[in-house]
Amino acid sequence: MTAVLTWQRLRDLKWSELQDAADGWGEVSNRADAARDRVSNEMTNRLAASQKGEAATAALGRLQRLDRNFEYLYTECGLVRTTLNSLAFELSGAQRRLKDALEDAANLRFTVHPDGSVSYPAGGENITDGKELPGGSTNGSPLGTPYGPPLGAPSGGPLLAHANPHHAKAQAIADRILRAVNEAQDIDTRFSATLGKLKAAPGLTVDTKTWTDAAADAAAVRGAADDYLKKDIPNDKSPAERKAWWTSLTQEQREEYLAVYPNEIGNLDGIPSEVRDTANRDNLQLLIGKLEGQDGEKAKAQLAGLKSIDGQLRADPEPGVPRMYLLGIGDEGLGRAIVSFGNPDASRNVSAYVPGLGTSLDEAFARNDVKRARDTARLARKLDPSSASIVWLGYDPPQLPAEKLIDNAGVMFERDGKVGAVAYNDFMAGISATNQTPDPHVTAIGHSYGSFTVGQAAQRDGGIPGADDIILVGSPGTGADSAEDLGVGKDHVYVGAADNDPVTMLPSEDEASALGAGVVGGASAGAVLGLGVGGPIGGVVGGVAGGVVGGIAGYMSSEDESELWFGTDPAHEDFGAQRFKVDDGPRPYIDGQGATPAHSNYFNPDPNKDPESAQNIARIIVGEGNTITTQEHR
Repeated sequence: MTAVLTWQRLRDLKWSELQDAADGWGEVSNRADAARDRVSNEMTNRLAASQKGEAATAALGRLQRLDRNFEYLYTECGLVRTTLNSLAFELSGAQRRLKDALEDAANLRFTVHPDGSVSYPAGGENITDGKELPGGSTNGSPLGTPYGPPLGAPSGGPLLAHANPHHAKAQAIADRILRAVNEAQDIDTRFSATLGKLKAAPGLTVDTKTWTDAAADAAAVRGAADDYLKKDIPNDKSPAERKAWWTSLTQEQREEYLAVYPNEIGNLDGIPSEVRDTANRDNLQLLIGKLEGQDGEKAKAQLAGLKSIDGQLRADPEPGVPRMYLLGIGDEGLGRAIVSFGNPDASRNVSAYVPGLGTSLDEAFARNDVKRARDTARLARKLDPSSASIVWLGYDPPQLPAEKLIDNAGVMFERDGKVGAVAYNDFMAGISATNQTPDPHVTAIGHSYGSFTVGQAAQRDGGIPGADDIILVGSPGTGADSAEDLGVGKDHVYVGAADNDPVTMLPSEDEASALGAGVVGGASAGAVLGLGVGGPIGGVVGGVAGGVVGGIAGYMSSEDESELWFGTDPAHEDFGAQRFKVDDGPRPYIDGQGATPAHSNYFNPDPNKDPESAQNIARIIVGEGNTITTQEHR
């Protein structure tokens, strides 16, 4: 299109040719994606598994660069395709409005001139001599005319009436023609700028800076394509409705959504897991590019976490561990990451574990919490190969330092868990919607503060969608009085609580308040010593560290020893859950491993950690809860 657009050019525009060009770019994008898949799965992995030495290492490096080159090509060509399709979509609207105006002019026997002016015939009557008023011509005005208000303005009658009745109709048509042309010109200018950004210099090396540029490119295309694509994404629908929406799309539409909105599609509950994984792997690179070089501790921490997850996704699976799926990723809030080992859509047994206080998208999460899901998947698949294990960081748990949580700890803790409960249930509803097995067995797992989040999710109307069993480990309480309140039946609520885990022995909120300065001082000590927990937990450990007689046990000798910070102790007989056997774990500080070593061992099959607890969790996940080893309630 030329710099100056005429109504004739807009009328004759074949926007289908833009769509044809978009299809060509889409084909290049798809071929790059297929080539990337071959390089990664058929060449890189096989070479890594079969060859060793300097030559093999060098070859792997070249293949990995080729993999990233194809990935970048796939992303950028996909963005070009959607930009062209968006351009065609918007121009078609302007063209339609122009043709409607031209049709109205033809029906009225008006003449539209090359400059866009409209001539109209004689009509009406001159009030002075009774003769017919002559015809005339009028030009369009983008802001309306002196003979009436602008298009869309409130009706208030003409400002200056024209005696020939044809004049007003001709003026309206001329205005419509001019507005359609101006609209198309603005569209052309806007999309030309967007396309101008989708360029790569000759000899481009795909590195982190390149992905930073790609993230900016994606943002620009999203801004241009909102009317074309984003408005139809069913964010306000149920997971089942979202699945139906995705199924209804054509293959080309799906490819466009994945290319332009991987951040939306990858985090949309109800979209199939294979699709979410594809979208999130692409969005992961864009997020790394976006955060690279940003100042601030949050950006640096999230970047480290993203890079660690990226490295794990690219690595060969460990023996006995299923493929890794990225079901969610994002930098909003404290960061989002949902990682599954095994495809939850194709697995009969699916578990989703919620981490607790102090967790955020950082290197520690990628190292520790992701490992817990990996270890759980390995053990579960030994019992039943059709098993998938998920770690779900889809909310913002309370954070450190601990002293900041003291002033309003109870309210703050409950707020985050209740917000997280809604998001967790949406995710679990999505898992139920996309699972393809006849009768899946679903287990909700909460660790530490995550057990409160799971407990809150279980107590919402309808409970946790699809859940058959609930596991609570290292729990400070769920907000429930008994296991029956969690919606799966008390025999399907399982609790692991190490005797040396102080988090499972928190005093109730009233008791903690009575402790006064001891709690505050203990919380500060807990923060300094790396406890990872504020409020009353700090008081417990502070008591131990300070040599207070009774330590943890002193807190449990209260008037009602079944009460914890968040309601009834899940390990207490009054709660009514099944308590499975776990190792006592190291004693806080006394055994030289820090404040809460026993609190972190529940999922760890290492012989020196808690293999019995990890094995019991795996048995529950595969539906063999009747085979767990048990221990007495408190």
